[in-house]
Amino acid sequence: MRPRTPATTPETARRAHKALRQLGPNWYASIMGTAIVANAGAALPYQLPGQRVACQLVWALSAVALAVLLTARAGHWLHHRDQARAHLLDPAVAPFYGCLSMALLAVGGGTLIVGKDLIGTGAAVAVDAVLFTAGTAIGLVMAVVVPYLMVVRHKVEAAQATPVWLLPLVAPMVSAALGPLLIPHLPAGQPREAMLLACYAMFGISLLATLLMLPLVFGRLIVGGPLPLALTPPLFLVLGPLGQSTTAVNQLADMAPQSIGAPYAGALGAFAVVYGVPVMGFALLWTALATAMLVRAARHGMGFTMTWWALTFPVGTCVTGAAGLARHTGLTAFAWLAAALFLALLAAWLLAAAHTLRGLFTGRLLAAA
Repeated sequence: MRPRTPATTPETARRAHKALRQLGPNWYASIMGTAIVANAGAALPYQLPGQRVACQLVWALSAVALAVLLTARAGHWLHHRDQARAHLLDPAVAPFYGCLSMALLAVGGGTLIVGKDLIGTGAAVAVDAVLFTAGTAIGLVMAVVVPYLMVVRHKVEAAQATPVWLLPLVAPMVSAALGPLLIPHLPAGQPREAMLLACYAMFGISLLATLLMLPLVFGRLIVGGPLPLALTPPLFLVLGPLGQSTTAVNQLADMAPQSIGAPYAGALGAFAVVYGVPVMGFALLWTALATAMLVRAARHGMGFTMTWWALTFPVGTCVTGAAGLARHTGLTAFAWLAAALFLALLAAWLLAAAHTLRGLFTGRLLAAA
């Protein structure tokens, strides 16, 4: 009889070990980008037959991918602690640690939005509560730790400013946008009011921090010229705080009547429109600018990198933001805008997912530098 080939050869183990070493926190962006497809699809004012089922399947895919990536990243920290620490001290990589928080929050929110159809409301609330708590805690920590490292440990210059710097600052805004989903499941009275106001506090943390950082990014573009080709897709990251903040104020306005008394509930409903409409206008302006830069980069030979996932989650937040404005204003224009943005999101997700799977199968994405 021929001897059996071992399931794991030394060479296979060496390659797996090598690939695990290269697994950085930027991979959480793929989880965020997948989960937002389900969340945004369920939020659309227009629902087609089978659309919710498709959203459930995409959410399930994001949940499984999150579990796999969390396990792999745990192995990364266990076996390659030196590399993990080096990532924290690298100004180009450290901001991606904010993606862990947003991946947990996006999958948790999707569990309560569409996952409850598959696992039941009780289980969905429990899962979302755990993921929301963990994601919010990590997001708040990273919103402090990463800027702190940039000040005291990283050697950065104004010419290095990119939209990636926004990532750890956007995480609290994601908590502010998805926290309202848990409010109806809290006891009436102070627990609901506390959650509502905590979400508004996180809204303020993220918004004001973004307003400090965004001028650096825009100033870098004006003074320094276009970003390197591989960093062109992250220009869409600017849409993250814009779309997510618009989503947050609309979600919070929905929950205000059952969480806080008059006159605040009515005022918060008005604030959702007064704030959301101008911000969505700026988001569309930035979308046009970023798209023009993306077309330019494509014409200059931009190849695929994991930065392409920046085309997904930020656009998805604009979908949910536009859907919220359609709900509160009753304007068909916002409903159509949400649908158009969702089609763009879907195309970007299919493109990024296909190239990512191809890169994984060929081994290129996790090849050591």
